[in-house]
Amino acid sequence: MLMFQTHCYDSWMSPEAKKSSSLIAWSRLGGTLPAPLFIFLAGVSFALVTEKLREKGIERGAIAKQTILRGAEIFGMGLLFRVQEFALGYPWSPRTDLLRVDVLNILGLSMMLMGVLCWLTGDGAVAAARIRTLVAGVFAAVTVAMATPPLWTTHQPRFLPWPLESYINGVHVFKEPQPWLFPLFPWSAFAFAGLAVGFFLFSDFAKRNEGLAFAALGGTGIAACYLSMLFDSSRVRLYAVYDYWHSNPNFLLMRCGILLIILFLVYGWCRWGLAQKGFSPIIQLGNTSLLVYWVHIEFVYGRFSILPKGQCSALKATGGLITIFLAMLALSLLRTNWKKWQVRASQ
Repeated sequence: MLMFQTHCYDSWMSPEAKKSSSLIAWSRLGGTLPAPLFIFLAGVSFALVTEKLREKGIERGAIAKQTILRGAEIFGMGLLFRVQEFALGYPWSPRTDLLRVDVLNILGLSMMLMGVLCWLTGDGAVAAARIRTLVAGVFAAVTVAMATPPLWTTHQPRFLPWPLESYINGVHVFKEPQPWLFPLFPWSAFAFAGLAVGFFLFSDFAKRNEGLAFAALGGTGIAACYLSMLFDSSRVRLYAVYDYWHSNPNFLLMRCGILLIILFLVYGWCRWGLAQKGFSPIIQLGNTSLLVYWVHIEFVYGRFSILPKGQCSALKATGGLITIFLAMLALSLLRTNWKKWQVRASQ
């Protein structure tokens, strides 16, 4: 939902509407969350899959092969998505867009890196491997966060061709990193953080005290947000260039804190709220998140945009947003029901 509203208002609202409406400011604020959520939840689900395979006694090399290949598949989808966007935007799309680092590219690479990390820490008993991987996930997230500012500013790897450097800092064809791209630094940190959270949820403590474990994650999120503001207000500066909103670890810490708070609130809503009563459009969209991400982009930003780009009022763009939501929900239902029909037909 955050992704839909961000893309729709950004694509369709006119410059005048964006200037005169506070809606776009709130939209952009919400727009800082979808990509971290996608990548963070990929880390959580990666941990769940890996833990289940470990409990079945599957050898760590086989687990690594399965999970790394899945990451490679997602990376390949990211490359295919760029080809599709270039083809649909031809002849206006620049050829350099074929090598643009988008969220699917970095999601796939992050999964491959998590597969390697789980292989390195996955030897021995399941419980011991879980603790090692949890600690390694936190360490990897912190390392990526701390390395990001110099890689974006004073120590850019300019010796690399721009398509490769872009995977490090999102420089693309420009001289400076672009905040609208998704390089490994800092975005992979969200995946490693999610990996650590996922393995924490499989710990003996979390299994015995589920509600308390999620509450602890929510409390950790609040503490992370507070620490982010505390560090930001400090006079101590570790880096020559301080850019809180794009490359600084303090902003990443804030977003990780918000993700943990959201995770706790979602748990509470599913445990004690109405999430599981009746039909849930949010759960339905979640079942086909990759599909609706892929398709909606073309109907919002692409050649088949359902509204004229950059020409709409806030009201008209909101109507388009509702239309996109209902259309993607219908597509999601069609996809899941088609899979059910295929199963019935095979029986």
